[in-house]
Amino acid sequence: MDATTDKDPLVQEQIYNALCYLGESEPEEILNSCDEYLRQHDKLAYPHRVIILKAMETVVKNNIALLDKSTAKEVIQDWQQAASNVLVAVGQRFINKVMEEVLTKFQPGILPHYFVMQTFANLSVSNGE
Repeated sequence: MDATTDKDPLVQEQIYNALCYLGESEPEEILNSCDEYLRQHDKLAYPHRVIILKAMETVVKNNIALLDKSTAKEVIQDWQQAASNVLVAVGQRFINKVMEEVLTKFQPGILPHYFVMQTFANLSVSNGE
């Protein structure tokens, strides 16, 4: 997974495809490996983090019926936290666009998802002056 930091888009695409391919035969193993890698590399640049997150999303979508309930719950929470962190980081430069997207998740009469609220709060903190 270290190759995700390669600047060549073709290499990045190959890593994504390889993770997805491996995820077809061993979805839980790949999801756990990606999760572990992201935890160990918490300073990984966001474009490279996104490659791994997208691969995780694809593996989950393609194998949802095969996943153990506890694995799915753990991975989904970690994935949502990582996605929230990406939005907050992008929001430090493009706050208006990110806020537009986050605000679309607020629907009248419906309690927003926990991670929507957390993202909204973290955007406020990271951009408050």
